[in-house]
Amino acid sequence: MENFSFMNPTKIIFGKDTIKEISKEITGRKVLITYGGGSIKKNGVYDQVIKALASFEFYEFGGIEPNPHYETCMKAVDLIKEKSIDYLLAIGGGSVIDATKFIASAACFENGDPWQILERKGEIKKALPYGTVLTIAATGSEMNDGAVITKAATKDKLPFSSSLLYPKFSVLDPEITYSLPARQTGNGVVDAFVHVIEQYLTYSTEDTTFQDNMWEGILRTLISEGPKALKEPRNYDARANIMWAATWALNGWFAQGVDQDWATHLIGHELTALFGLDHGQTLAIVLPGVMRKLSEQKSVKIKRLGKEIFSIKEESSSELIDKTIQATEDFFELMGVKTHLSDYNLGDEAIEKVGNRLNERNWKLGECYNITGDVAKEILKLRK
Repeated sequence: MENFSFMNPTKIIFGKDTIKEISKEITGRKVLITYGGGSIKKNGVYDQVIKALASFEFYEFGGIEPNPHYETCMKAVDLIKEKSIDYLLAIGGGSVIDATKFIASAACFENGDPWQILERKGEIKKALPYGTVLTIAATGSEMNDGAVITKAATKDKLPFSSSLLYPKFSVLDPEITYSLPARQTGNGVVDAFVHVIEQYLTYSTEDTTFQDNMWEGILRTLISEGPKALKEPRNYDARANIMWAATWALNGWFAQGVDQDWATHLIGHELTALFGLDHGQTLAIVLPGVMRKLSEQKSVKIKRLGKEIFSIKEESSSELIDKTIQATEDFFELMGVKTHLSDYNLGDEAIEKVGNRLNERNWKLGECYNITGDVAKEILKLRK
């Protein structure tokens, strides 16, 4: 296990009827509520939040897109400056929370265009405090310091992070997720699953027994509870287990001391930026290809995944790897998420565009930094 230093300061408020607790957590005078397309005004979440904020001066900023746009975020920054807002409250899933992280940092950025944060040319030195009310179990953004933002003008989708961007608190009420469409439930489970895989399924000479055991616990939970949530949307226990598992899949605790991959996510980001696919859909396409292309490099962990998670019996090494990759793909399909480019009417042209973009940036992805744009093309050709 590698050396590490880590702290996660986010307070979690978990369970039924907990939105009212936000009034005890917000420390600002003027609050900006951020949200997406308005579903929170149909499922009762908005009303609960407004009631909890009765003693605060607050403003609203809606319309944050899935895969949030830089341009939209900057409109929120303008409102913050106009109204002297000093606290943010994100109500939504990963997209709204990611947008809020960028808004919180961009509102305090004093060195030109805040897009420099995404380009790694500008440092986050200050950020507004914020809390979240989570409505979709998926990204883990409610308990981490990272986010991804898309610049619509250039179709660039880039990640960023800062220790200043942990939420001060996050409310996780599983009942909020009852009304989610099956598509969002499926995408969320796939996203959480792949978050684990990006940190678990790597080449490593380190002994990370503890982390591996914890990752496997999360994977088992997602595999057992995900289908239940699709069949029984109001199954509280299934929703609760998925919500907490998705949070732990990317809150940083088990990532310490281990190698990490993230090639699947970064290749997937390009499919979203260029062609508009859901984030979960891109992950379901790319991951089996990464596993196949890098099966030799990742063989130890792929075989462990097959035995420990999918209960594949001892066979030859190649058979075990093949069946594990297929089992992963089958689980994504079971969650209603298609796994091939052709399922989304994409083919060779899309493969070329994605690979060329990675080459233009001179990116080398994966835990061994050996996935170039050309290798990404080979991965995607396996997913036609």
